[in-house]
Order: sequence, then C-alpha cells, then structure tokens
Amino acid sequence: MDKFKITLQYIMPKHLISRLVGFLAAARLGFISHTLIKLFIRAYGINMAEAKFENASDYKSFNEFFTRPLKDGLRPVVQDDNIIAHPVDGAISQLGKIDGDKLIQAKGHDYSLQALLGGLSETAAPYQNGEFACIYLAPKDYHRIHMPVAGTLREMIYVPGELFSVNPLTAANVPGLFARNERVVTIFDTELGPMALVLVGATIVASIETVWAGTITPPTGKEIFRWSYPATGANAVHLEKGAEMGRFKLGSTVILAFAPDKIEFLPQQYPGAVTRMGEAFAAKKH
Repeated sequence: MDKFKITLQYIMPKHLISRLVGFLAAARLGFISHTLIKLFIRAYGINMAEAKFENASDYKSFNEFFTRPLKDGLRPVVQDDNIIAHPVDGAISQLGKIDGDKLIQAKGHDYSLQALLGGLSETAAPYQNGEFACIYLAPKDYHRIHMPVAGTLREMIYVPGELFSVNPLTAANVPGLFARNERVVTIFDTELGPMALVLVGATIVASIETVWAGTITPPTGKEIFRWSYPATGANAVHLEKGAEMGRFKLGSTVILAFAPDKIEFLPQQYPGAVTRMGEAFAAKKH
C-alpha cells in the first residue's frame, strides 16, 4: 500500500489538483464551507478552543478557517535573548548538523542545501556545516509561521517545483523531496548572522504567503525569481522575534538553516518531538 501511495504521487497531476483545491478552499460557499470545516475539525481532532473564533460559522471560507488566528496570548514567545523560539506548531522531522552541503531528509536520504535555496553557491555558502531543522505541519496544526529570532529581510526567492506530499512516508521514499517541491526561500540578517527560513509547498497546498509581499504562489512559475530588500529605510522589512512572517493555506513544511557555531538545539528537541510556536527551540552559542 505504501508503494502504491508513492507511485500515485509520481503520476497524479499534483499542480492541477492543488490549484483546484485552492480555488474551492478560497470560495465563500456558505453552508457548504461551514459543513466542510466541521467535517475537517472532526476528522483531524482540531482543538477549536485555541482558536480566536471557535465556531465553523465564524469563517467565510475554508482558507479563513485553515489560517485561523489563535487566542491572544496562547503562544507566548520565550523572552530570553539567548534562546531561539520555535517558528511553528508542528513536529520535528529532522534537525542537526549540515554535512557540508547535505541535509538529512530521512534515513538513507539527504538533499542539497544549494538546491534547496535556489541553486546559487553564494546563497548556500554561509550555512555549509551549520545547523538545520525541518518541521512538518500536519493538517490539524496552526498554519502561521513566526520569526524564531528578530531579523531584517535581505532576499526572497521563489523556486518552482513539484508538489509531492511532505508527510513522513513521502520523506522516507522520495529522494531530494524538499529540494524538488515548490518553495519560497527567505534570507534574513539576524544577530546570529544569516538565517534561511524556507516555506516548502506540498500536494494541495493552495497558497504560500508572506506578510510583506502577500501571495507568492499561486500562480505557479517555471523560473526562479529573486527579490532583494534594503537593510534600512521605508522599504526595509524588519520583523521582531515571534512576529508572523507568513502562512500556508493547507499544511506543509518549514526548514531553518543557520551558519556554523551560532546555535545549538536544546536537548528536548529531536525528530518526532512536537513543537509549539514561541517555545524554546535552541540556544545561542557564545
């Protein structure tokens, strides 16, 4: 059955299906939207007591529900300046040392840092032999992404690609998964040096957005696009630790990369560990 699921992903029209789902998820269908939301809540056991708006009828579309805000103060951000915060609710897929240009995807699989970040050696060079973390957001999770540390945006890169599922089964069976899927790469300058924060698309991920540019995809591109941002002035994008930086419309994966000798992950962080946005994730190296 697992082999069948993987084979099906190779042959199915993933972009077409994802965009169709996205169209339906964005539509305001009244009773139909509210019914779908209720079914989704029941199927995935979503704790709506955490949501700012608890009732299915409070949301005009499925997308509004899926990107729902949480109650104020529900995810306090660790205040210690020496601690890096979790950027999302989810579960850690992998984390640890970047082996030169290689990141671990799953047992027996790795992928290229340079490919992940858009193909330029100069983009990847600062993170070689550094630290990385890959966090999977399940359908039930809160789908807004927040800053683990304060940073100033230097560059955003749209990288076209496939839309394989990013669940654990697919990660264990599709080589180079995260460097194959459509993604949005963001590069921030922080007090820890450069930080890459990558938002990876997946099957039926209808949209990836950032707070400064809005919707990046769709539409789906065929070429890599790069945007540069100033460090100062009216057009600079500076986000504080814990600030929202983007969101997924339907779930996916976030990958973080740091330069060598800048951070160390806390002992309670390991593959399979549940994450909650704002909680302690890593510590600065001194």
